[in-house]
Amino acid sequence: MHGSRTTRCTRRGLAALVAAGAALAVWSTATPASAGTDDTASTGGDTVGDAKVVCTSDRPGLASTLSHDIAAALNGRQGTSALALYDRTSGTNCAFQEGTPFDSASVVKVTVLGALLRQTEEAHRALTSQEVKLTTDMITKSDNASTDTLWHQVGRSGIQHFLDLAGMRNTVPGPGGAWGLTQITAADQLTLMRLLTAENGALGQESRDYALDLMQRVVPEQRWGVPAGAPASTTAHLKNGWLPRAEKGWRVHSVGTFDGSGTDYAMAVLSSGSDTMGYGVATVEAAAKVIHRDLAAAGDAT
Repeated sequence: MHGSRTTRCTRRGLAALVAAGAALAVWSTATPASAGTDDTASTGGDTVGDAKVVCTSDRPGLASTLSHDIAAALNGRQGTSALALYDRTSGTNCAFQEGTPFDSASVVKVTVLGALLRQTEEAHRALTSQEVKLTTDMITKSDNASTDTLWHQVGRSGIQHFLDLAGMRNTVPGPGGAWGLTQITAADQLTLMRLLTAENGALGQESRDYALDLMQRVVPEQRWGVPAGAPASTTAHLKNGWLPRAEKGWRVHSVGTFDGSGTDYAMAVLSSGSDTMGYGVATVEAAAKVIHRDLAAAGDAT
């Protein structure tokens, strides 16, 4: 089980090495929907199988465009998927099966990092040089051995304490040392992305900057998933996870935040049931590409 994260950190008294992610190039496309012409906040809902993609937006027409295009991107894909999105600039939110639980694979590493950073804040201390190395390897390279060490150091109670503070009520830490079997939802993962990008009571500014810096520097070979199709003017902070199991095939997930040039949005796309990792990546990227395109088009139209 692996994932990737990148953040750059200017944490006082700490220097953090980070590796950034890069590219598994699997793309898929969807036919764009035409934007609505109403003058007020919009809502939209299209179905994928028996489930509905529900979007709302303060920007006229954007919700219906997004719900249509996300549904088109995910319809017919193998397995199960879930998605959650917010865009602060346009007041947009989208959700699709956002409460469905998935094995976390390595996207849980952002939660482990958050729990450690919360502990250091409560202890009024900086990260040690060893913790800087472990967190850097865990996020930028998705190193499992580093995650093992930090999972046991933080402890189940420390993980749960952070989840409670973050409001991630449907995330259940994996049993024993099995951090990759933590149960996550797209809604809780988006809650975590919100927490990293705005003032809150769970993590202070330095901790958030540290996490985002690591997520920005994920190694190139792991920079697939939600950055697919992102405008060149945006900066992606991401973490991926991938895990094959005997039942329900590959779990392939990607979560991230995007900023720069007036943008401020985040998404979580989770999937299971793919025959191959590449197919799972293609599912995630199909949704990500239409989201980036529709948000960029809406921004250009204002």
